[in-house]
Amino acid sequence: MQYIFLGILIGGGLVVVLSSSPEIKPGGTVTISSTDSLRNLGGEVSMAKYYAIKLPKELSFAGEKVPMQDFEVRERLDRELTVNSYWHSNTLQNLKLAHRWFPTIEKILAENNIPDDFKFVALAESGLRNVVSPASAEGYWQFLAGTAKEYGLKVNEQVDERYDVEKSTQAATKYFANAYKKFNNWTLAAASYNVGMGAIEKNLTYQDVSNYYDLYLNTETSRYIFRILAFKVIYENTEKFGFMLDDEDLYDPLHYNTIIIDSSIADLAKFAASNNTNYKMLKYFNPWLRKESLTVGKGESYIIRLPDSLPQK
Repeated sequence: MQYIFLGILIGGGLVVVLSSSPEIKPGGTVTISSTDSLRNLGGEVSMAKYYAIKLPKELSFAGEKVPMQDFEVRERLDRELTVNSYWHSNTLQNLKLAHRWFPTIEKILAENNIPDDFKFVALAESGLRNVVSPASAEGYWQFLAGTAKEYGLKVNEQVDERYDVEKSTQAATKYFANAYKKFNNWTLAAASYNVGMGAIEKNLTYQDVSNYYDLYLNTETSRYIFRILAFKVIYENTEKFGFMLDDEDLYDPLHYNTIIIDSSIADLAKFAASNNTNYKMLKYFNPWLRKESLTVGKGESYIIRLPDSLPQK
């Protein structure tokens, strides 16, 4: 008896399915003919091909050259490029979300004289999603609560501005400016965002080196800059890496109106309804609202975003 061998690639693994058939039609991806046992299967097999990533000959981060002549640097970059170029579902989502959020982030970076490449730090930190890490870092820029407050973000039971892309990006630019002032090096400033300025300074002193690429660091921070570089290379060469997206595939920037709130809101669902939207969309456009009400203190005010219209039913 003949069998059709179906190879379905799921998450990098090959799922094998056998189904009996009186004949094997041409044009199939995989063709096998033999006995009833997988162990004894023989015949002709056509498998998908996977190619090694060709590394760029030159690369920079924030205008600072990556030492591509260093074999160890090339191998670290190769690892992150391979992981992210073959992690198709995640990278596709990142590219779609970048179209939505990068314009906002780029504008704020430019206004604060931070190099444009730092937008890839947000991509490495959160995938441009409001996520929570095991260490309780939260939001687009993955601030810990204490650090967020240090850089001017409000964090309490009702309001968490780590979830506001504009305010959290402003806070991140303050950090990067401080770190650059300390190290006079943008790559070290970016690396310190992962492990802290103190840890970078301590390791530079102990190891008697002056740049990130010569530092021996913990595994996460050792990979950190290379993940950022991998995102940059893929983002700037999407089709070369096989990511084919039409304009309609990308997530558009959100369109909204804003209102200034200077008094408390007892019920956000009722507030949403009174402003021609619903609670779900209010929370979607204002993820920094963490509870069902908003207390506004004396002299305080908040800007709330309201969608231009309700989503189509």
